[in-house]
Amino acid sequence: MRRAVTLSALAAALAATAAGAALAVGSGTAARPESRHGSLLDAVPRRGVLRVCTTGDYAPFSRLDARTHTYRGIDVEMAGQLAKSLDAEAKFVATTWAKLVDDLSAGRCDIGMGGVSITPARARKAYFSEPYLTDGKTPVVRCADQDAYRTLRQIDRPGVRVIVNPGGTNEQFARAHIKRAALTVHPDNTTIFDEIVAGRADVMMTDASETRYQAKLHPELCSVHPDKPFSFSEKAYALPRGDEQFKHYVDQWVHLAAHDGTFAKFRDEWMK
Repeated sequence: MRRAVTLSALAAALAATAAGAALAVGSGTAARPESRHGSLLDAVPRRGVLRVCTTGDYAPFSRLDARTHTYRGIDVEMAGQLAKSLDAEAKFVATTWAKLVDDLSAGRCDIGMGGVSITPARARKAYFSEPYLTDGKTPVVRCADQDAYRTLRQIDRPGVRVIVNPGGTNEQFARAHIKRAALTVHPDNTTIFDEIVAGRADVMMTDASETRYQAKLHPELCSVHPDKPFSFSEKAYALPRGDEQFKHYVDQWVHLAAHDGTFAKFRDEWMK
């Protein structure tokens, strides 16, 4: 009799557990971070701080000024505006291109900003906001050599010295297309263009927006066909996967900023 009662109790417990799991899956709450911990849409205003992961090495979007230890750039300004809309202040968290999405996923920051391109690999770990800029990889070279490096075939040949920064989409693109030219990984994205100016490298392929900006800073450099880049990409803000409420808010904020002149103002300050 005791064995029958025990088996009946076990069966009832298993049935209750299964029903609870089915209810959780059916309601979609089991895997949603905001259900367990609350959405960042509420947490950021309550905290008064928006934590922004940024690399600080990618002008004109995010650049760390070594002298003042402050960040500057288009997305630094945008981060300040987003934080203000949430009754908070922006606090910047240093990261690298290789670690940005992992730092976001680990909760070290609330959002990733600074010229971040959407990629399938990143989208597996993070949400992305509505895009705010269309971009693509294109060459930046010494102006005297701009006719020599207009195509991938001209670039990928013996004797050409290609340089790239590590850990991001620039390195991925270069490794996918450079097979015969010499490829050098330069660890500091803030000085990489000086290598081309000094003649220690011939070409770098990066986002057209960056080539335009660097050509503006370095009269010796020219952006090669930035209106017709080799690839297509979009820039957006990386968000924690699962926080639907926060993503919806940032999407709406980006949409408005892209149409009310907010983004255009900061873009023109840095790009023109």
